[in-house]
Amino acid sequence: MNEKEIIKGCIDGNSKAQQALFNLFSSEMFGTSLYYSPNHAEAEDTLHEGFLKVFQNISGFKGEGSLKGWIRKIIINTALEKYRKKGPLYVLDQESFEAFEGIEREQIISDISADDLIGLIQDLSPQYRMVFNLFALEGYSHKEIAEMLNISEGTSKSNLARARTILQKKVKKYFYVSSKEING
Repeated sequence: MNEKEIIKGCIDGNSKAQQALFNLFSSEMFGTSLYYSPNHAEAEDTLHEGFLKVFQNISGFKGEGSLKGWIRKIIINTALEKYRKKGPLYVLDQESFEAFEGIEREQIISDISADDLIGLIQDLSPQYRMVFNLFALEGYSHKEIAEMLNISEGTSKSNLARARTILQKKVKKYFYVSSKEING
């Protein structure tokens, strides 16, 4: 089946077409939901909830832009909805935001795997993870993020700055621990 046939089949409620659509995009969309989730189990929940919304709303896809982009937006919005239900996002206290010094950026980037980096992002608090991902990965402005998360632009900027600081600290700490294990 080509993409148009898959979409038509999904609109008609054809389970084979739905399975084909899921198979076509699920692994990439799982990666997207993983960025916004604290662990694999919650990422899977977000993925499945998102695809249910895709199937329910596929008739609303007008072919403007890519189908993948449309699905990605639904997955991200599903993740955002889950975090909004958990309560408002607040700026956290300052004490856990000191970064390590003295390790070169290029050395860290070359020595850390994508899976390890995703794990470090998942360790961020929900507030920081959401703002970081929306800004750094999705390219939203602070104004757009503020509207999506019902926070002020200043809170968005503050959360991003703190998320970056925490990630820098975690990456440097990860690098330090890894290099100690290698060097004995």
